[in-house]
Amino acid sequence: MERKLASVQKILNVEPIEGADRIEVVSVLGWKCVAKKGEFRIDDLCVYFEVDSFLPVCKKFEFLRNSCYKNNDLMGEGFLLKTQRFRGQISQGLALPLTVLPINTEQDTPQIGDDATEILGVRKWSMPEVATGSGTAIGPIPYGIPKTDEIRVQAEPCLIEEFKSIPYYISTKMDGTSVTMYLIDGKFGVCGRNFEYADNEKCPFWKFAHKNEIRKKIEAGAAIIGLKNIAVQGEFCGEGIQKNRLKLFAPNWFVFTLIDINIHRRLGLSAMQKFCETAGLDYVPIEETGEQLPYTTVAELIERARGKYESGHHKEGIVIRPQEPTYSRIAEGPLSMKVINNDYLLKG
Repeated sequence: MERKLASVQKILNVEPIEGADRIEVVSVLGWKCVAKKGEFRIDDLCVYFEVDSFLPVCKKFEFLRNSCYKNNDLMGEGFLLKTQRFRGQISQGLALPLTVLPINTEQDTPQIGDDATEILGVRKWSMPEVATGSGTAIGPIPYGIPKTDEIRVQAEPCLIEEFKSIPYYISTKMDGTSVTMYLIDGKFGVCGRNFEYADNEKCPFWKFAHKNEIRKKIEAGAAIIGLKNIAVQGEFCGEGIQKNRLKLFAPNWFVFTLIDINIHRRLGLSAMQKFCETAGLDYVPIEETGEQLPYTTVAELIERARGKYESGHHKEGIVIRPQEPTYSRIAEGPLSMKVINNDYLLKG
């Protein structure tokens, strides 16, 4: 499902911030963000901009310059929305009145859920995949292999309802960059989050694959679960990637998804564990399993996402999935959601 970076949403709650005269906190979807005092009332419509939105430089967003302005070769100029804290209140995203839309709201009636991303020129903030070298891209990810992108529960709180009565598991979200390695009709390939890469010394993913004989390991793991054509997706972590919060002395790859390419279907937890144990590959730490998700609110999940890696650094968060793949009407694909650790966001 395409992420709506800016959309029309309803103000669900308005709460004061202790000691603050000019600001208050409003609730939108599962997010809480700081707004001007008196700007919104409960049930008002607003335009909500998600965290990681990169807003264009223009008069209507100029008030963000002091706290959000960024300018680099990759993205150019703009205003980046990140998690912030105001008077002790965590603020994630931005809520603005409907007047920010370039339409006559008296003639055109915005509806909840309307996507305003394109009309407002909003982009998702992106940085290079790996700081130590990107390699040579030879094209997009092939064979219809999906990009790895979980929906944040704050953006779609109704995902919690879809987990009712479904056996689930919670894994640690590792802090790195997504890497997919595949074996299809005898061809072995390596991809980052967006592109497939050439097999050369410029690509740290390929260097890792050769050094650790990943092709042989995938062949062994695929055989034990009865597959020939498989895509293996995981988080590539190590020095030069993000801030190496795991404090790894050598790169490592933590598997989190297996895809049967013949039917383009994700495999379940037990198959992934069996595959990795046979192949000798690490998979993401499994923190919890159960027959029914015991967390029923966004607030409970945000608290559950807190914690640290063994290195002592705040972990990025958690990912929640069914033990066996289940279709999500909301995600329009496999049911899954992530919860980012607010302590990680604030430190980052």
